[in-house]
Amino acid sequence: MSRFFLIAGPCAIESRDMVMETAAELQRVCRDLDIRLYFKASFDKANRTSSGSKRGVGIDEGLKILQEVKQTYGLPVLTDVHETWQCERVAEVADVLQIPAFLSRQTDLIVAAARTGRTVNVKKGQFMAPWDMQGVKSKFTEVRGNSDGLWLTERGSSFGYGNLVVDMTSLVELRKTGCPVVFDATHSVQRPSTQSGMTGGNREMVEPLMRAALAVGVDGLFIEVHPDPDNAISDAQNQLRLAGIRQVLEHAIMIDDTARKINNYNNNL
Repeated sequence: MSRFFLIAGPCAIESRDMVMETAAELQRVCRDLDIRLYFKASFDKANRTSSGSKRGVGIDEGLKILQEVKQTYGLPVLTDVHETWQCERVAEVADVLQIPAFLSRQTDLIVAAARTGRTVNVKKGQFMAPWDMQGVKSKFTEVRGNSDGLWLTERGSSFGYGNLVVDMTSLVELRKTGCPVVFDATHSVQRPSTQSGMTGGNREMVEPLMRAALAVGVDGLFIEVHPDPDNAISDAQNQLRLAGIRQVLEHAIMIDDTARKINNYNNNL
């Protein structure tokens, strides 16, 4: 029986030591639980509420650290791209290029990412309907000839000011694209621009939403994890604590295994 793959790591690359600590523990847990792990961390958090917010170590140092993660722990890595010129350079290190939700309609960025030949994970914009992601697929396919190597991620939808909701039917609609579907459990609990120039969130709701998404059926989970999330430079209120990630993933496996048994049974009727 197949199992979900996991995209996990800290929101931002704050330091080499923090990234290596997180990667080591995630590798250990995922090896024990037989989960395919893609280590995620961003070298630049370009979409910040305030111009004074910390953004990370930058592309040069960030790619150096991600390369060390690959070499030390044998993990594939994923990181964000924000501008077309970054794609080719990031693809020299990253196995998966991620297009942030705010940039999910940027045609040139999707095309540049697709041209690298790497897997591309596109997050559905908070302002987009799930069927709008067919347009993302079309742009990608025009470059590659097919949609192989394209992942689509649900990360919540704007619900009034400063709030997001997750419509679980979106996961079903995204499945109709034929692309692997990922659920981003930590960004889905954000409360944008609600904390005096910063984005807040509700960590308590990460696991309930994750369980619901697994019950509906997803190919992958996206979870940001940090050794000390309350003091992280971004998404401090959303990221899960590294020390508790094993239990979270054990619960996820229970639900995922059950959901896949049901789906297999229905498919065989």
